[in-house]
Amino acid sequence: MLKLSILEFLFRLIPEGFLFILASYTLSKNLIDKKRYLISSIILAIIVYSIRSLPIHYGVHTILVLIIHIVLTVNINKIDIIKSIESGITTIIIEFICEGINVFLIHKVFKVDIDVIFSQPLLKIIYGIPSLLMLGCIIVLWYIRLLKKKELRKCL
Repeated sequence: MLKLSILEFLFRLIPEGFLFILASYTLSKNLIDKKRYLISSIILAIIVYSIRSLPIHYGVHTILVLIIHIVLTVNINKIDIIKSIESGITTIIIEFICEGINVFLIHKVFKVDIDVIFSQPLLKIIYGIPSLLMLGCIIVLWYIRLLKKKELRKCL
């Protein structure tokens, strides 16, 4: 079980929800619909919080979150299902890479005990910020690039 605190919900899951939905808009080359973006991001964060509270193994929750992400982006954001699947998988892979880099730096470069970090919600939030920022920079810069090149189109 990967139960999260309210702090982790507010400072990790909500920003992560916004980034995941932004990634779907970006990777599907669609302009953001602000109302749909806001609604789906908040719903995704709440559902991820609920899924992480379930007594299931790590990895299973990732698959469930991916399924929910696809359902939300198709039904609320009106993104094509194939693009939604591709963007969901791509985003999870990019997030895992960012988190892997972050954990490597924390453990090998800064010599901080990972078990101590994961046992304290506030430390987990603080030490998780760099991976969230890496993911955010990748997605936002990609979206800006597409916007400047006028490659984004309006969702149906």
